[in-house]
Amino acid sequence: MSVTTAPATTAAGAQPQLGMVEAARRLQAELDRRWSSSLPGRAPLVAVLGADVFGAAPDPDRSSATVHVGSSTIYVGPWGSGEGCGHCFALRWQRLRGRTERDAVETGRGMTAAGVWPQVTGFLADAVWHAFRAAMSPASERITGRLLDPDSAGLRRMTSVDVTSLRVLSAPLLADPRCPSCGTRGPEVSRTFEGFQSRPKRSPHQYRLSDPHDLPLPAGGLANPLCGTIGSGTLTYPWLPTTATVTGAIYVRGYAGLLDVAWSGHANRFTDSLRLAYLEGLERYAGTHNRRPVEPVIASYREVGEVALDPLRCGTYPDQTFDTDPLVDRFDPDQPIPWIWGHRVRSGTPILVPQRLVHYSSEMKMGDNFVLSSSNGCAAGSSLEEAVLFGLLELIERDAFIMAWYGRERLRRIDLRTCRDPGIRSMIEQGELAGYDVLAFDNRIDLSVPVVTTLARRRDGGPGLLSFAAGAHLEPEQAIRAALSETMSYIPTKSRTTRRRWDELSAMMDDHWRVQMVQDHADLFGHPGMLEHAQDYLDDRPVESVADLYPDPWPAAHDLRDDLERLLDELYRHGFEVIVVDQTPPDMVAMGVRAVCTIVPGLVPVDFGWGRQRALTMPRLLDRIAARGGDGPRMVPHPFP
Repeated sequence: MSVTTAPATTAAGAQPQLGMVEAARRLQAELDRRWSSSLPGRAPLVAVLGADVFGAAPDPDRSSATVHVGSSTIYVGPWGSGEGCGHCFALRWQRLRGRTERDAVETGRGMTAAGVWPQVTGFLADAVWHAFRAAMSPASERITGRLLDPDSAGLRRMTSVDVTSLRVLSAPLLADPRCPSCGTRGPEVSRTFEGFQSRPKRSPHQYRLSDPHDLPLPAGGLANPLCGTIGSGTLTYPWLPTTATVTGAIYVRGYAGLLDVAWSGHANRFTDSLRLAYLEGLERYAGTHNRRPVEPVIASYREVGEVALDPLRCGTYPDQTFDTDPLVDRFDPDQPIPWIWGHRVRSGTPILVPQRLVHYSSEMKMGDNFVLSSSNGCAAGSSLEEAVLFGLLELIERDAFIMAWYGRERLRRIDLRTCRDPGIRSMIEQGELAGYDVLAFDNRIDLSVPVVTTLARRRDGGPGLLSFAAGAHLEPEQAIRAALSETMSYIPTKSRTTRRRWDELSAMMDDHWRVQMVQDHADLFGHPGMLEHAQDYLDDRPVESVADLYPDPWPAAHDLRDDLERLLDELYRHGFEVIVVDQTPPDMVAMGVRAVCTIVPGLVPVDFGWGRQRALTMPRLLDRIAARGGDGPRMVPHPFP
């Protein structure tokens, strides 16, 4: 990015207006003058922010920089003990920019700075100098992790100085594992599968090995406005009547430009929701792009087919999609594409998986746009076993929901009054107070794993009419609770969203091809005109107790590995293969968090966009419909949120 380097013309006697580069030069001179007459120490080195640093070559000047000039803020650091350099900060900083700024920096050509940069006054130079001296002094080591967010002890820090108000703010910096200057590149994943280890559980009915509050998450480094890893902060929603919701988001560049990737937690206490939100943010962080300091294998399927997964086994789009959608092309076995190493779980043998199926927001390069996947099967946990278990449960949940929707399955309704969990009864009451009747259905298709679909219907039939969600778990009531928690998080804003998008949603009802984004699917069913398409969920039927629907519950093991092995056996008995790809970047290892992508070729995935529904071409769905003597799939976009 080029910036204005010459001062702008000003009135007689006025100070010249500065561009960022010139301002950086003047600030460097001012800091050098102050440093030369001070005690010995590391000299400040000034760099300018605003150039695209993604994919940049190693830069010793940027990595060694300790003062960074932005458009309205000067940043000092990294300081303190720990890992991370100035180049790491520039990477983290750029990811936090807004859509317009990032697009300008990353895709613009021949740009000049907009507006002017403030003068490097004596007050500003003094403020930056004192921030620099305080940060770089030995005393800063004593306050690291004590006065500033103790959950981020051991991390380096960045300090910002606002050029207008001189307000100072400090925040932790996590080193970027793919930093071109200090990141360590290594070989791809080990070809030897590490296998599943014994993981004793806290109790037989607890399937998370650690309480989220016990994980050493560096909260201050995860979400802060200077250099947060997963976002610039979080939002709480104390006015919502159903859940104590906490959300965050960050822009991620993907196949369709910058995507707003959100993460959230929906518990009954804000402290719990915040930890869950951080964990979901880390799952998104690991799943959207390859964050590990390794490179994919570039080859065509014809070259590596013997050790590679055929992507067509995971489904493909209808011909009309390839003929009309400019973002996708048919899979070409002779086209080199990026591949990531994973493992076949049963044999432990390595297998190459298309990067497009592992990191779902990867930019389209080298013709790997045969599918635009989502977060299907991506999960995080405190161990490999936990992450794999919940990744497989998600695949089963989504397969069952989509099979039921497009296959017009008549699901058995659950009597929620028979649930023993008081939290479930509380959520139902909260939904009723919000004006919704809440229904739940046993959504198992052919696997015995409990899968539950919940549906909240607005009692007065107004905007925000229907809200679907799903959950899967080894224990029925935990599946019900998971689905209800999702439903409860959506209904408070459903009416407002429907009213805001009324014209768009009305157009989608008439032309399903207008359903293109993730949110379009769920939002569409807030329109009262979609009631007829969901009527088979609302028709009268017997209401059955949890005990009657699940007379033979899965045995609760004392070791999570036993639970996982039972789940794997269930999939193997039905002829499915299980593949696991480790997504865990180095910066998550110290947090006690593992992230994986689980792949089960043949299970039906959730896709978003009416034209990109692999389910409608997959043998699993079509054979099921044919065996039941059906008339074909329900040709209406699914309502999965």
